[in-house]
Amino acid sequence: MSPIQDFALVYEALNNSGTFSEGDPIIGTLTFKLKKDTKVKNVFLKAKGEAHVHWTEGSGDNERSYSAHTRFFKVKEYLVAEKDEGNKLHQGVHHFNFSLTIPKGDFPSSFKGHHGHIVYMLEAKISRSWRMPTTLQKQINFVSKSFPHTDQAMCPQSSSVNKEMGGFSKGEVQMSATVNRKACSPGDTLSIFAQICNSSSKKIRPKFSLEQRTVYRAGTSTTSTVQTLFKMVGDTIGQTPEETASCKLTIPIDAIYTLHNCDILSVEYYIKVYLDIKFAIDPEVVFPLVVTPSSSFVSCEDVQPFPAGAFGVPSYSDFPAPVFPVELNPLPTGSGYPAPDATQLENITSGNNYQWPQNAPPYGASSHAAFVPPSVQHSAPAIPPQYQQGEQPPSYTFPCA
Repeated sequence: MSPIQDFALVYEALNNSGTFSEGDPIIGTLTFKLKKDTKVKNVFLKAKGEAHVHWTEGSGDNERSYSAHTRFFKVKEYLVAEKDEGNKLHQGVHHFNFSLTIPKGDFPSSFKGHHGHIVYMLEAKISRSWRMPTTLQKQINFVSKSFPHTDQAMCPQSSSVNKEMGGFSKGEVQMSATVNRKACSPGDTLSIFAQICNSSSKKIRPKFSLEQRTVYRAGTSTTSTVQTLFKMVGDTIGQTPEETASCKLTIPIDAIYTLHNCDILSVEYYIKVYLDIKFAIDPEVVFPLVVTPSSSFVSCEDVQPFPAGAFGVPSYSDFPAPVFPVELNPLPTGSGYPAPDATQLENITSGNNYQWPQNAPPYGASSHAAFVPPSVQHSAPAIPPQYQQGEQPPSYTFPCA
C-alpha cells in the first residue's frame, strides 16, 4: 500500500474569472501526507497545453480512422530535485508552494467538441524507485488573448443578393442585409436588418440564423459539424417595392469563443439572412462573426460595409444598404469604455515545510502582479447616413421576366 495520502493540488488565477492566458502565472500549493519516512526519486509539477482530434469514416472493411495531435507548450518545475541516491522525506504533512508561468505565444482557448478537444493541464507527480508514480491532474481554463478582426468590431457589415424567378414564376427578388457588429461576446445582442424588394409572383419569408461551424483536420483530411444556435422566421411578404425585416439576435451565454489559431481544430460563427421561397433555391447572405471573451471593442470611424459577394453570394453594388431606424440605431454614441481595474492577488497561506524562494530561476517563479491590459481609447463610431426629410432616395429598377 502506498505511504502517500491526501495528495492535493490547489491553484488560483490572478483574475476574478478564474481563467488563464498567455504569460500568466499559475500559483498554488501541492500537499500530501506520508504515513512513514519515504524515499522518493523526485517531486515535480508541470503545465502543458495540447490539442487532439479523432474521427472515423465509412464502416466495415471500408472504415478509416483519422487523428492528429498538437502540443503548444510544456513547462516543468521540480519541487524535489532528482538525486541518484534518492530523497528521504519524513513522515507527516508536506506543503510545496509553486509558481509556473505559461509561456507567451499564440495559443487557442480551451475547447471540447464531438471529434476533438483543446486541453490545458496542470499535473503533479511523485516518482519512487520500482513503484508506479503517484500522479494528480487538473484542467485549467485557458482563454486566448488572440482574436481576429476585432479592431473594427463595432462596424456594420452589409451584403446584397438578388434572384430572378424561372419556370412558372415571374419577376425578381432582391435583398440587402446589414448586421451592426463584426465581433461580440456571449450575452451580447446584435441588430440585423434586411431590405427586401419582391417584384415576383411568389410569397417569401425572411429568416435569420446563427450557426457555429467546427472543423477538425488531420493531414489533408477534414470533417466538420454545424450547429444552429439561433433561428427566427419573419412574417410572409407578398409583392412589394420595399419591405424591411429586422431581428434581435442574442449570443448564447455559453457560446464557445472563436478558435482560429489551431492547425487541427477551428470554430467559426456565421449569421445567415435568407429568404424562404417555395419551390425555389433560397437566396441568402452570410456574415462571419467573431465571438470573443471581452466586449470592449474599438469602434470604427469610417463605416466600411462588408464586401458583397463573399462566400459565393452575387454582388450588386447598386442596391442601397438598409437604413437603420432611428429608434433601433445599433451603434453607441459614447466616447468609449474605461480600462478595467487590476485585480489583486491574495497570498496563499498554509503551514508548509517548503517556502517558495523570493528570487527563483525562470519558470520557477514569476511576478505576482496582476496583468493589467493597456487602456484603449475609443473613438465615437460613425452613424449610417439617413435620408433628409423631403429628399427622395435614388431610384432602382427591378427587371421582371
